[in-house]
Amino acid sequence: MNRKNFFKSLIALTALGSVTTEAMISPADDDEFDSKKKSIIKPKRLKEGDRIALVAPGSYISESELQDSVKNLSDLGFQVTFSERLTLQNGYFSGTDAQRAEDLMEMFEREDVDAIMCVRGGYGCARILPLLDYNIIRKNPKILIGYSDVTALLYGIFKKTGLITFHGPVATSTFNEFSVNNFKGVLMNPESNKKLFNTNPPSDENIYGVQTLVEGKAKGRLIGGNLSIMVSLIGTKYDVDYSNKIIFIEEIGEEPYRIDRMLTQLIQADKFKKAAGIMMGIFSKCEPKEKDASFSKSFSLMEVLEDRFSGFKIPIIYGMSFGHVKDKFTIPFGALAEINTGEQSFTLLESAVK
Repeated sequence: MNRKNFFKSLIALTALGSVTTEAMISPADDDEFDSKKKSIIKPKRLKEGDRIALVAPGSYISESELQDSVKNLSDLGFQVTFSERLTLQNGYFSGTDAQRAEDLMEMFEREDVDAIMCVRGGYGCARILPLLDYNIIRKNPKILIGYSDVTALLYGIFKKTGLITFHGPVATSTFNEFSVNNFKGVLMNPESNKKLFNTNPPSDENIYGVQTLVEGKAKGRLIGGNLSIMVSLIGTKYDVDYSNKIIFIEEIGEEPYRIDRMLTQLIQADKFKKAAGIMMGIFSKCEPKEKDASFSKSFSLMEVLEDRFSGFKIPIIYGMSFGHVKDKFTIPFGALAEINTGEQSFTLLESAVK
């Protein structure tokens, strides 16, 4: 059965709005990427006038979000394309699992598409991982960019193909000067060994500023993303080995005890045991909420981070510009980098695009 017929069958099975995919079989669940045997794959760099495809692999989008997305990318000098599936809605998803997977695969296969940007995160990306054809993705490497729930796609695609993907703005993000400069500096005009610093002082988005928890320098490939998604992938075939990696982490809307619980799970699963370093972004809206008197005794976010990472010997920093904030770094998932927590910077040691 070819890929198109495969997806037609899946769509038929889910046409009535069913969200069940547990019994579905991946169209190409081949051997995973092995960095010792295969080379890291870099996508082609972007240039002005290139065509970027919009996809919604998780939650559904509104018509106004679509219009904002098209305007954001058009203002940056790109052409924009999308399929009729983009504005579908199936409960809290953008279409069924099969429809979302087919939409993403179509954009990897289309010769007129230069890059793929997620319109938003939400929830649902992990559900389509078994439905993606990783052989096709490997043979058609393209920039894929997004953050939050899109973390699941970054993990799965890198694990199965070795393709560098990008933790960065979604199409509905705020494309301010900081974010645009970083977007272009990584995807369009990359410079090796360029140090990246935060330019934003402590604010409502980042009340702590940049905090060095453990001072030092470390080199390694960048992997990570949204903390909740990272934890949810433990024990799955889409999880990534953290050994010798620089782990980058962000989160939103989780109270300190939940952050504590998720970090504890990562620690007890030995995920950080051989990591090279940890670079945290901005954990937005993660302070305790004053629901009742018991919450007045809650630890703050920073108290949780200092406690959970106490005793660690690897470089650890909090407050770098990525996550659910306006000023965003574009971080290449899988690229070689160095963090220097003493000077509160990180450096991309290679171009993530070719």
